[in-house]
Amino acid sequence: MTQPSASTEPVYMGLPHERVLRPRLWLALALSLPVMVLAMGEMVPGIRDHLPSARVSGWLQCALTTPVFFWCGWFFIGRWWKSIRERDTNMFTLTVTGTGAAYFYSTAALLFPETLATATTHGAHGLPLYFEAAAVITTIVLLGQILEQRAHARTDAAIRALMDLAPPTAHRVVDGREEDVPLDQVHVGDLLRVRPGENIPVDGRVTEGASNVDESMLTGESMPIAKIAGDTLSGGTLNANGTLLLRAERVGRDTLLAQIIRLVEEAQESEAPVQRLADRVSNWFVPIVGSIAALTFGLWFWLGPEPALIHALVNAVAVLIIACPCALGLATPVSLVTGIGRGAQAGVLVRDAGALERLAHANTLLIDKTGTLTGGKPSVVAIQPAADGLTPDALLALAASAENASEHPLARAIVAEAVSRQLTLAPASNFMAQPGLGVSAVINGQRIEVGRAPNTNVPFESSTLVGVQIDGRYAGTISLADPLKPTTAAAIAELHRLGFKIIMVTGDSKAIAAQIAAELRLDGYHAGVTPALKQELVREQRDKGRRVVFAGDGINDAPALAAAEVSIAMGTGTDAAIASAGLVLVKGDLRGIVKAVHLSRATLANIKQNLFLAFVYNSLGIPIAAGALYPVFGWTLNPMVAGVAMSLSSISVVSNALRLRKVKL
Repeated sequence: MTQPSASTEPVYMGLPHERVLRPRLWLALALSLPVMVLAMGEMVPGIRDHLPSARVSGWLQCALTTPVFFWCGWFFIGRWWKSIRERDTNMFTLTVTGTGAAYFYSTAALLFPETLATATTHGAHGLPLYFEAAAVITTIVLLGQILEQRAHARTDAAIRALMDLAPPTAHRVVDGREEDVPLDQVHVGDLLRVRPGENIPVDGRVTEGASNVDESMLTGESMPIAKIAGDTLSGGTLNANGTLLLRAERVGRDTLLAQIIRLVEEAQESEAPVQRLADRVSNWFVPIVGSIAALTFGLWFWLGPEPALIHALVNAVAVLIIACPCALGLATPVSLVTGIGRGAQAGVLVRDAGALERLAHANTLLIDKTGTLTGGKPSVVAIQPAADGLTPDALLALAASAENASEHPLARAIVAEAVSRQLTLAPASNFMAQPGLGVSAVINGQRIEVGRAPNTNVPFESSTLVGVQIDGRYAGTISLADPLKPTTAAAIAELHRLGFKIIMVTGDSKAIAAQIAAELRLDGYHAGVTPALKQELVREQRDKGRRVVFAGDGINDAPALAAAEVSIAMGTGTDAAIASAGLVLVKGDLRGIVKAVHLSRATLANIKQNLFLAFVYNSLGIPIAAGALYPVFGWTLNPMVAGVAMSLSSISVVSNALRLRKVKL
């Protein structure tokens, strides 16, 4: 028997890492299959004639089951002993008690067949052996625990994705000379250069240069922010198109990015492990089974025929064996695995099986705006020329011709709109871009300037306004906004019908948030929120007793995703958001949330049905195993009847779970 080494120290729920459990699962599968064939082959025509004798078959089953029970299930035995020592019964208590009773009784039946034969009816097939129950249940539980380990591992992936935002080195400027140094050697007060396309290494303040900086990791908004001397910068944000010199003000664990990482870590650590329905059932089922087994032993020892001790022992063990949770062990994992497969077909990837279970009870949805409700990219929504006879298309064509050489997101949106309208773009000369101010170019002999709109009475307060000037004369305004996804309104209406309270949380302005909230008839909104505030809003709703789902797509959503009971990320979003989420919508379509809710409710209902089927079997089998029919008919538990009943129980659970493959979403 292999003792756990330092590399198998518990990392989650008292169990080691998935990479430690995985080889044990493969071995358990490889050994359990032949055990099942040897044990159940007698009931299958065409196989029974090729099986060895009952005695040889028994020893083969023992040899194959022993490594499964002791090596593959070693960590479960440890959890069982801990639950006994601390008087905290759970699924492991029930599982190992049943499998242990099955294994040790079957071994005793092989070693002392004549002694035990006096206390059991075994007919032509020999003494009852339950090695297949011990092997198969251990294998099933291993599979379930590996699924949970994979869900837990998403936290590490989220943190790694966040840490990757900070560059490994920084360009430090000393006495006019530039040197590359590891990030951990940057100190407060150092002067650092950040080139176009690089991530900001630490928090600081611009001392020289101008650029547009993508701060979506903080705000979630796709619009870059113009930065000039004196403006603050945050580590992990992306410098778009200009060279900047910054003075480091916060480094290492003091940066805003490091604080976001800590928020994710703390949220995940504070989240209690999912208490499965089967665990809650085990809290009362284990003491009941133990009491019945003890009562069975006492009654047979006191009132049973001779040899009373053997009869008492065999029938008490029979109670533990028949209570062995074969169907109970299948009830939850088979439904979850089937539900996960059905979700994948519908574009809902389940990364945390527990999230699928918890979503069925959720009633509050906190949802990000940019990239979730909206497309995440700006587009032209209105064009208003000045009163000088210029048409909207003509104004757009001039602006797009000037912006054609710019990489700014607003410039690309203007050009894309012109292309979609099949407008002809004129060649531009003397192009000049000023970060934070706009661009200028000469087109057909006229100087065109596109930049911040002047103070006008254009009624587009919820949009980004771009002004166009021709030879210094104001020519009109182009309004850009991040439009709602085509399917958003219908998805929100359906979620309301399903009983969800929906609140939008966004880093965008209050005016834009208010307009979208009114258009979608949301139950509330919060504008201008930071990553920490998003997480706080999740906790605030949970403190009110609400079951909270958070849906987002950005790096700034990672702390809130980690804190929510159920986290949903858009498949089109950032790696950090996807890594923090329990569910991922492949197409980034909000109708996927509706599908996920329907799937979760169907899956939970299926699990409850499976548990009912499993307990019907136990409820009927335990009294027979205890000897309830002996005073009337002289019957004790027949091994063939027990084997058939256990098989039918498992088949009924699996068949019911497979119905999820056709559930309508």
